[in-house]
Parts: sequence; structure tokens; C-alpha cells
Amino acid sequence: MLLAIDAGNTNVTVGVFDGPKLIASWRLRTIRDQTADEWGISMRSLFRVGELDARIITGVAIASVVPPLDRQLAEMAQRYFRAEAMFVSVDVDLGLKVAIDNPREAGADRLANAAAAFHKYGGPCVVVDLGTAINFDVVSEGGDFLGGIICPGIGIAISGLFEKAARLPLVDFREPRQLIGTNTVDCIQSGLYYATISTIDGILDRLLAELGSETKIVGTGGQAKLMVGGSKHLKVIDEDLTLEGVRMIWERNAG
Repeated sequence: MLLAIDAGNTNVTVGVFDGPKLIASWRLRTIRDQTADEWGISMRSLFRVGELDARIITGVAIASVVPPLDRQLAEMAQRYFRAEAMFVSVDVDLGLKVAIDNPREAGADRLANAAAAFHKYGGPCVVVDLGTAINFDVVSEGGDFLGGIICPGIGIAISGLFEKAARLPLVDFREPRQLIGTNTVDCIQSGLYYATISTIDGILDRLLAELGSETKIVGTGGQAKLMVGGSKHLKVIDEDLTLEGVRMIWERNAG
């Protein structure tokens, strides 16, 4: 039984795996100054809600892009689950080659996404991860992580408009009722939605031209589902891809 953690800049996603099966998952806010005990209490509370016994956990694996959390999460794993946490990085067996200029620059979430997408869908493939940033992660036919493209995320665009334009309100991100907004909120929501889709499809047009039309495209992240209706390329959504990548990498290194 594995406790898998994807620690991102906005959310920390937690999953419990029984072998390859994800039996429970939760999404928490990223709080950088929480102590190991606070994280442990949060985890124990989630286990109680899920009617799970923390003693079933035999391993903890973490993909973190928030360095201030790493020590607290590692201590939490030792103190509350009696496990030495494995952190996803280029120092462990990923099941693919990291073929970029400086492999240590690759975020753990991108490595987990690339590993999971390649082993689940084959290569060449592109993962579109809609989080704090929009990441496009590219894996070759032979299993080389080639790098990708990083764009500002939807939340950054929303907060930027709100903070820099005095008369524009803070809005939710959602699929608009119609293209042409008839009030300020509708105008912003339409702009955010179609600008994001245009960015995604425009970049994927270029990637498909370079990699070939047989390239698999997989979306993940909290807002990926909203893109399916409007995008011409993004049709396969795998919400648990990052956690599955963490599990696959842990299994390759557990021995």
C-alpha cells in the first residue's frame, strides 16, 4: 500500500494505492509553513474520512516542486507512517531517459507525468498539465523525455487581471455561455477560456507538426476537463496521471 503525494504550488494531491489501484485521493491547499505534525494530522484525518487505517501504508512517494515542503513531508512520512519517503527526481529510476540540457531542472511533477504517459499510452506523447503553469511535456517514441513548453496558468491570468486592472472583478474559470460576453464577468470568462484553448491548440499544432500526427495527447490537472469541449486536440483526460506516475516510479525503485 502506497501513499503518493503530488506537492504543487497551488495544491497538494494525495492518493492511496493498493497495488496499481487508486483507492482514495484528496486535494489540499499548499500551505508552505505547515509543520510535519500538521501535515501528519491532516493525513490521519483524511484516512479517517476515507475509513482507512494508516498502518496499511508500507511506502511513501512524493513528487514535489515546492522545496520548503520537502523536509516537513519527509518527517511526516517517518513520524506518522514509519516510512522513508522516496522523492521523484533524476536520481531514481524513472523508466525513461531525461534528455534535456540540465536534467536536474526538470520538475518532479513533469517527470512523473512523462513516465506515466509513456508507459500508459506509448510514445511519442505530449502531456498537457493545467496547474499553476500550463506544462507541455514531450516524450519520444523511444521513451526519452525531450523537454517541453511552460506557459502561465489560468489562475495566474485571473489574478493578474484582477490585480492590475482596477475595474475588473475576480471571476471563476468556467466554460462561457457564449463567445461574445454581454457583461464584464462574461467577457472575462470568455477571454480566459478561449485564450487558454487557443494557446493549448496552437502549441499542440506545432508539436504535432514536429513529432508526427500519431502523437498521443493526454491532459491532466484540475482544469483539464473544462478544455475538452472547446479544444480540437485535447480529448483524453487522465486526472490521476501524476499520482500514477509517482506510483510507477516508486514501484521501479521499491526493491
